[in-house]
Amino acid sequence: MNSDTPSKGFSGSSIEDAGDKEGTGGAVRDRLAEDVSSLRAEMAKMHETFSKFVSETGEHAARTARSVGQAVASQVGSTASGLANTGAEVASSATEQLKTFATELEGVARKNPLGALAGALAVGIVIGLIVRGRG
Repeated sequence: MNSDTPSKGFSGSSIEDAGDKEGTGGAVRDRLAEDVSSLRAEMAKMHETFSKFVSETGEHAARTARSVGQAVASQVGSTASGLANTGAEVASSATEQLKTFATELEGVARKNPLGALAGALAVGIVIGLIVRGRG
C-alpha cells in the first residue's frame, strides 16, 4: 500500500471523516432547531404570563384607586357635614348671646334711662368722628 492514498477502514481517512462530519453536523443542526423552537415556545409562554400579570396589576390598581377615591369622598363628605353642623351651632350660639346682650341692655335702659341716653350720645359722637375723619 502506498502511504499517499488513504484506504477505507483506517481512521483518519478523508472519506470517513467527511461522512462523520455530515452526520454530526446534521444532528447538531437538528438539535439547534429543536432548541430554538423550544425557546420560541417558552418566550411565547413568558409573553402570555407577563401580559396576564400586567392586566391583573392594572385591574388591581384601578380597584385600589376607586376604593381610595370613595374613601376620600366619604371622608370629605363627613367632614363637610361636621363643619356645617359646627357652623350652625356657632351661629345658634351667637344668636343666643346677642339676644341675651340685647335683653341686658334693655334692662339697663329701663333701670337708668338717663345713663342709657348719655351712652347712646357718646356712641353717636364716636361714630360721627370716625365717619367725618374718613371723608
